[in-house]
Amino acid sequence: MKKIVLSLLIASCMVFVSCKKSETETNKDNAEPVASTEGNIYKANPSESIIYWSGSKPTGKHMGTVNLQEGEFIVKNNKVVGGKFTINMNTITVTDLKPDDGKEDLEAHLKGTGDKDEKDHFFNVEKYPTGLFQIRRIEDENGKTVVYGNLSIKNVTKSVNFPATINVSDNEINFVSDSLVLNRTYWNITYGSKTIAGTLKDNLVHDEMILQVNVKAKK
Repeated sequence: MKKIVLSLLIASCMVFVSCKKSETETNKDNAEPVASTEGNIYKANPSESIIYWSGSKPTGKHMGTVNLQEGEFIVKNNKVVGGKFTINMNTITVTDLKPDDGKEDLEAHLKGTGDKDEKDHFFNVEKYPTGLFQIRRIEDENGKTVVYGNLSIKNVTKSVNFPATINVSDNEINFVSDSLVLNRTYWNITYGSKTIAGTLKDNLVHDEMILQVNVKAKK
């Protein structure tokens, strides 16, 4: 139960969106550069923004949340044209387990704050306390708004894209992503992966991590 993978994300209601692999693409190679963009700044409210994650293995799955540390959208002509968001990896929380029923053990395993031998199994928050998502561009494609950006975890940056609903008003932005299905091994999170030689069946963790993001920001 303890050895299960984490997946990052952000939302304002605890409804987990079913994922479609075709909706999220990950560039396994180098990420694209982020161009500087000018416009009005809307600051993210960490207390109203959250990342929902889910990870699984053959015998079951776990889910939880991660919080934003800070972030901002850049808006021009009433449209989001850029932004960046820092993820506080120390806030990784498991929501499907109760205290004293494996919750603390799994959280420590994911953070790498428990057994020293397990420090780098997943996110090693002492060494990598934050993650980062940067928006490169946003495009309308086939009736959907698609966000293109770079996701950095454990000092590894990869290009990702995903559909999202973005509502911009004079003073507020509500950003809700579709579910992201990401291959965690691209960010060197390889514990229990079937792609790693010597992984025992009992320790197998699926490579896919699933995230869903909700951000609220104000001008």
